[in-house]
Amino acid sequence: MLNAAFYTTVANLADLPPESTHEVAFAGRSNAGKSSAINAIAHHKRLAFVSKTPGRTQHINFFQVSDQRFLVDLPGYGFAKAPLAQQNTWQRLIGGYLMNRPQIRGLVLIMDIRHPFTDLDEQMLHWFRTADRPVLVLLSKADKLARGPRLATLQKARTRLAKEAVDATVMTFSSPSREGVDAAETHIRGWLEMTKKSPAQGEEAGLQTP
Repeated sequence: MLNAAFYTTVANLADLPPESTHEVAFAGRSNAGKSSAINAIAHHKRLAFVSKTPGRTQHINFFQVSDQRFLVDLPGYGFAKAPLAQQNTWQRLIGGYLMNRPQIRGLVLIMDIRHPFTDLDEQMLHWFRTADRPVLVLLSKADKLARGPRLATLQKARTRLAKEAVDATVMTFSSPSREGVDAAETHIRGWLEMTKKSPAQGEEAGLQTP
């Protein structure tokens, strides 16, 4: 399992840890279940703070999983109860990090399976497509839908991302039921180069259906 521990929090791009060599970033709308996903994948209950108030993550938080390797929790976007100027600052922080940080090996984008591809999700994908790095899309809260609708949404998401030429793997995900948790962890381990599995094996693991 990924043995993660809090390392540092960053409010300015100039303060990003220079000692890092491999980073996997987590992004998502403020109420999409991002913190719960990080906790589930890292096998922790409170590694990333889960709040009933969306938008509590205001800085970039680094969690170390191995020497020079990190999970990176980005500020949630969309429903933060903060002044517009503060929200714009968060967006610049996220965009600047995603487009200019060479240590990023992949982005985990969490989207609520019931409300995927919001305008802000599309903006996040645009930033990352520009950076030319792979994306793992987790369709979270999959336990809220029956099997048929889950599979239909999964297929639509894969088709849409393929048409948009996004280098993405998509899977359904649920923190409470742990659907997709092991597959997501395997995928992330591959990005962090913490597994001996080949890229083909990692990709196959990431294409599970419920």
